[in-house]
Amino acid sequence: MKKNLLMKKLLCGCIVLFGGLSICHAGQDYPKRIISLSPPLTEQLYLLGVEDKLVGVTTYCKRPPAAEKKEKVASCVNASMEKIIALAPDLVLASSLSNPAQIQKLRDMGINVVTFSTPKNFASLCDGFLQLARLAGKEKTAEKMVMQAKKGVDVIAKKVNKGIKNKPTVFVQIGAKPLWTVPKDTLLNEFIEFAGGINIANDVKTGLYSLEEVLQKDPDVIIITTMGMVGEEERKNWKRYKTMKAVKNKRIHIVDSYKLCSPTPINFRRTLEEIIMILNP
Repeated sequence: MKKNLLMKKLLCGCIVLFGGLSICHAGQDYPKRIISLSPPLTEQLYLLGVEDKLVGVTTYCKRPPAAEKKEKVASCVNASMEKIIALAPDLVLASSLSNPAQIQKLRDMGINVVTFSTPKNFASLCDGFLQLARLAGKEKTAEKMVMQAKKGVDVIAKKVNKGIKNKPTVFVQIGAKPLWTVPKDTLLNEFIEFAGGINIANDVKTGLYSLEEVLQKDPDVIIITTMGMVGEEERKNWKRYKTMKAVKNKRIHIVDSYKLCSPTPINFRRTLEEIIMILNP
């Protein structure tokens, strides 16, 4: 049960990442009462300085800590229609994990719902942030933040990749049962590439992976993003395979899943620097 709960939290972070704006019925006026059904979107609203307009969030919206004090209207997937209606929002922010039937019902009731899709790279992460800023009337603020973020990431990535002769191979584990990793067209894969590594799963279409494939490709580094004790348990499991390079060289690392799976344009650089230290000690 605990593992299932942890995996659910992880999915909230890894799948509900900011992306392009897919649906918008916003009028000319900026919203005054916003409900966020996505933890990453909630954090970005705080970054934009419009938290005073945020009237409802999910039970998983814990960053920044102040978000936990907001009215809870949903879990990771399902929302309380009664609570949402009672709060009378003029904008509801949804994600790819939001319940489609509930989202449609809200729209049928005349409630403005904007859905964000999952970004596949740092560029689309920044685009999503800018689009959120436009909705909130903070476009100029966001443009400055994104410009600085892009400049910082670009400088670091170019410097690292220019100085690496033998790039380490990497396996990123984001789920245990079943074993789950990150394919090429994902934001997490870009973390690895920017940090000068090679994702051993960059040739697969889905994240489902097998233990046999990992053992066969024998990565130099294993990064585990699962939460809490689950991460420690998985590290112990990997250590059983004593002939693996990552085991022999003590290169199995646990990284806060929130950093990797729910980055903002602002903290992307800090997380990238952490991954660089792991791949290039």
